Amino acid sequence: MAITKKKKRFFDVEIPLIEKETQLQAYEISELDGRFIKYDLTRILRGKNMIIKLITKLKDGKLTTIPKEIILMPSYLKRMVRKGTNYVEDSFSTECADAQIRIKPFFVTRRKVPRAVRKALREKAKEELINYVKDKSSEEIFDDILKNKLQKPLSLKLKKIYPLSLCEIRILKIEKFKNN
Repeated sequence: MAITKKKKRFFDVEIPLIEKETQLQAYEISELDGRFIKYDLTRILRGKNMIIKLITKLKDGKLTTIPKEIILMPSYLKRMVRKGTNYVEDSFSTECADAQIRIKPFFVTRRKVPRAVRKALREKAKEELINYVKDKSSEEIFDDILKNKLQKPLSLKLKKIYPLSLCEIRILKIEKFKNN
């Protein structure tokens, strides 16, 4: 009895967050449900080295993605930190409307600053970010980071403590989704 050989095919995957489409290879479309995709956003964001990790979901015979994690590349951050400046980073976990998320902000000051100023920046940023994300969905938060709608207002609020040359979210990661 002869065994029929299956051939891998390409299936279209829609990425609604950035309004793009990509293709994944598999024998059947059902195999792609739950698969992770890494997508480089450097071209889209005009040189800001960013990678997004997505999870594929199969709905009504179509593949779509939901964002899982967004990472600003260390090479980009290294270029932004100059001699004679300080950087401030933090990491905390908080609740948004539909998930538990981990946020890692990253700031670069214009000059060297005392530790008390760096601590004040860190605390104010944490407070502002927690207030910002508590009533938004994870999709909205990812979209706001890509469109700089989160970083710009945050930078303006932190400017009252000390002016920053860079205000970014280094990592935004969904730790677990809330079950509805």
